[in-house]
This record gives sequence, C-alpha cells and structure tokens, in this order.
Amino acid sequence: MYRGFNPFDADDPAAMSYMARSGMMRGQGQRRFDEYFRCYPIIMAPGAERPELNYGSKIFLPPSALQKISQLHVQWPLMLELVNGEKERQTHAGVLEFVAEEGRAYIPQWMMQTLQLDVGDMIQIKSTSLPLAKLVKLQPQSTNFLDISDPKAVLEKAFRNFATLTKGDVFNFEYNDEVYEVAVLEVKPEAEKFGVCMIETDVSVEFAPPVGYVEPQKSSGTSTPRSTRGGLPTGGLMHPQGTMAQSINYDAIAPNSTTAATGARAVSSHFLSEGHKLNAKKGAKAPTPKPSTPVAGASSNVPPVTRRRTNGPMPLRLPPNKLFFGYEIKPVKTDADKEAEKENANKPHFAGQGQTLRGAVKRKGDGEDKGKAPEKKANEGRRLDGRKV
Repeated sequence: MYRGFNPFDADDPAAMSYMARSGMMRGQGQRRFDEYFRCYPIIMAPGAERPELNYGSKIFLPPSALQKISQLHVQWPLMLELVNGEKERQTHAGVLEFVAEEGRAYIPQWMMQTLQLDVGDMIQIKSTSLPLAKLVKLQPQSTNFLDISDPKAVLEKAFRNFATLTKGDVFNFEYNDEVYEVAVLEVKPEAEKFGVCMIETDVSVEFAPPVGYVEPQKSSGTSTPRSTRGGLPTGGLMHPQGTMAQSINYDAIAPNSTTAATGARAVSSHFLSEGHKLNAKKGAKAPTPKPSTPVAGASSNVPPVTRRRTNGPMPLRLPPNKLFFGYEIKPVKTDADKEAEKENANKPHFAGQGQTLRGAVKRKGDGEDKGKAPEKKANEGRRLDGRKV
C-alpha cells in the first residue's frame, strides 16, 4: 500500500535529503552520515592495482564524504553500515581512503557477494557504532583449511585488513597463493546489528568443523593378519592392547633368557657341509673332488642358503609417537667389584696333572732306551757269507 511521501520521515533517505536541501535542518546538527552510492569492486578503484585490498573489510569513498563526515559528530574509528534495501542484506565496513570518484563506492568482492549486489547497483552507507569484539566463531568453507599448520598466526595476519566483522559474513583471505573462505557464525558481544569492531582489541577465535569434514571412524582395536588384505599392513602389525613387552614376547628374546640361549646354540651347531672321519677305513670311497676348472653350462657360484630366523629377536613394530624402554638395567660397578675382578684375574686358572691323548701313563726309561744305539763289540768281524766268526 502506497503511503505517500512524508518529508518528515527520519527513516526515509529521500525525506532526509529533501529536508537538507530545503534548509529545514539548519540550526540542528546532523549526527549521522547517510548517503547513497553506486558500488563497484575494489579492484576497479583508481590508481595502481592492489589485489590484497580484496581480502579485508575496508572500502573507498569519494572526498566529499570525508568533508561531510568531518562536519558531523561521529565516533572514531569510523564504522559504516552497508545496506542493500532491495535484498534486505546488511554488513559493516571501515574506510581505507577517500579517493573514489564522486557518487561511487569501491568495496571488496566478497562483500558484494554477501550483499547480493551487482556492479553499479545502489547501496546505502551510513555511519554507526560497534562494540569491540571479544569472541568470534568461524567455520571454514572447505577442508583445505586443515592444511594450514598454524591457523592462529595466519588469521592474526589476515585480520589486520579487517575493521569489522558481522554475523553471516563469508569473508576470504589469501595464504600461500590459495584463497580460503570463512563464514562468521557468531560474534560477541551480541549487538542489535550483529557486528563488532576488530580494531585494537583482543579477540578469542573458535572454529566449527569445516564444511564437508567427516569424522574419522575409530578402529575396533583388534588387528589380525587374516583381517588385512595383501598380508601385513605397512609398518607391521599394531598391538593397541596390552603392554609392549607382551606384544613382542620380550621374556623369550631377552639376552638372559634360556629360550634365546638355546636357540642361539642350535643355530651355531648347524653344519651345512658333509663331515669326514679321521680314521677312514681302507677301501672306503673318497669324496669326489669338485673340478676347479669351470664346466661349460654350469655356474660355479652356488647361491647361499637363506634360512629364516625363528628364534632370534623379531623386529620391533611400534605405533607412531610410542617409545619402548625394555632393556635390562645393569648397575654400575663399584670399587669393591673392580678389586674382586682383579683378584680373580691374578689367580692361576690351570692346575693339576697333565693327560695324554692315548690315556697311557708314561714310563721312566722308555724314551732313554729307544734313543740309544746298540753297542758294537770290539774285535768283532763279519764274513762275506754271513756266518759268525
């Protein structure tokens, strides 16, 4: 229903403009800046290209706006309310420079998307006051945000270009040549206009799960070789239950365990070649010697026999961020222990009667009789025929 034009309606910008032109407002100080401008992306602003200004909440206004604001009683730092009356969308911003052409306002691209504005649309800009921010809750719009190693430091640097934040905004910032979008879910203190000032304040930041993020499923805690496809998983079997000593059977592979010692003796007693007797009987077949000259068609390099160790220590498979201190504690030797070792070293280790390999006792005179030559009798001769004289 058409109500008609009311020149005294304070909420109607056309009425306020009519009152200002007709002089009705002379004598009473105008307390609020309220003007209409045509909006354009900030990348189209005059001067050198500054794409980094697109990642912030500061806008460009014409010099005439600065002249009007200086004649008003406004609160500094200057906070502005941007309203799109047709779509009933609003947000807040600060002013970076007053260098725009008359009748134009240059705002960041994400702000135009939030207000659902096209290039050249009319926008209402008026001054306002916002409380200092105490807490903001943000939600990244992509799981790529999780790739940032230190999001706190990155956001602290990004917030330097922001003068305000409003609930419902979806702003963006650039980091490592990638643009991240973040939605503002909540701001505190909660004001009527759902906006807060980000200048010279300490802000606590909370994060909601990114859009599209799925919680990882927790494993059941039982892992067996048959339940895995293609053998053991990468890094070996994990043992989430029980102690690490039980998982690797440390009692069986400890250096002082009897099982490990028995296994080591069994490995050392294996003969991989044939044996030969020292007292070989006559007529026994001697082993056929292998030719030293290589035979055509046969390889002289015999591949080594690989044996699987089943009694030695097995590889220790540890989950990430887990340490195992399972080694035996050996006390430090004292001075008394060292002296006892020296005394044992000085004592004779070999004592007693010697034994021969044949086991027979050596008799006196056996060696002397065998060593003497037979004595020759004097005046004893021999005949040519062998008879005695």
